[in-house]
Amino acid sequence: MLAVGTDRQHGGNDGYDDDPDVHYSWDDTVPNARTVAVGDRIVLWDREAVIGASLIEEIETGHAEKILYRCPRCNRADIKRRKRQSPQFRCFPCSDTFDVATTRVERVETFRSRHDANWLDLGRCMDGRTLRSLCVSPKSQLSMRPLVWDAFVEALRSAGRGRGATFLEDATRWVQSRPEGHRPARVRVRVGQRGFRQRLLASFGPVCAFTGPGPVAALEAAHLYSYAAVGQHHDDGGLLLRRDIHRLFDQGDIAVDPGTLTISLRDELARYPAYTPLQGQPLTIRLDRGQIGWIEKHWRQHRSDLP
Repeated sequence: MLAVGTDRQHGGNDGYDDDPDVHYSWDDTVPNARTVAVGDRIVLWDREAVIGASLIEEIETGHAEKILYRCPRCNRADIKRRKRQSPQFRCFPCSDTFDVATTRVERVETFRSRHDANWLDLGRCMDGRTLRSLCVSPKSQLSMRPLVWDAFVEALRSAGRGRGATFLEDATRWVQSRPEGHRPARVRVRVGQRGFRQRLLASFGPVCAFTGPGPVAALEAAHLYSYAAVGQHHDDGGLLLRRDIHRLFDQGDIAVDPGTLTISLRDELARYPAYTPLQGQPLTIRLDRGQIGWIEKHWRQHRSDLP
């Protein structure tokens, strides 16, 4: 899967909201759009090198209005914005150049994978040319294309990333055993999620607010509110949480009592020794007034049956 930043040339559309270590987005105008499935192993790259790999845990679907750009001469979408030359656009099929593209709005089906739980940062250990050679069709220009997985794993081992390959193989069996497939969901793009996490790391260091210091790779930027409902990042509305704690917090299974600022577990967690010591404990960081306000709202949302 091709996932790149602001320099990406989208040609006939405005691009997608990729956040590589969390989710990948596409729609039904993309070849192979409906062949991607829960449990698939995916590798993300940016044309120059591999970014990372993971497994798809779920796929959210929806619909959206999409602006499509076309060449005014031949009506093809294979056009490119030029950075330093004028006119602004060039069409590859007919070689025409122009400043204003023909546009139309089309309703499309949208897809977004969620794959952060098993994300493996590969540290650009393999260049794009090598990765392309491992595809089923090495000369393909599609943004999503089938990969020869066994050959990719062998290349990872040659690059000294054998442990990562083993991790993905083990995780595959767990993800593929789950029955969920595509599901409709309220989707709002998490623009700036990476910067949000970096600001939390700068403020608190590599510390889970509930369990204490931990590896950076195991810590996630957790919103103390529903991002899908609010639609923006509030710097006082986040904490760093260990991945498992994050999931339980989002579900309300773990919360913070706003009266005592201590951790509260639902009764269902009492049988798990890894979590029971957290009951009644203070947080490992000091909350500011804004965070306490969000904590109170989280408590009312998930513990409405309690005072």
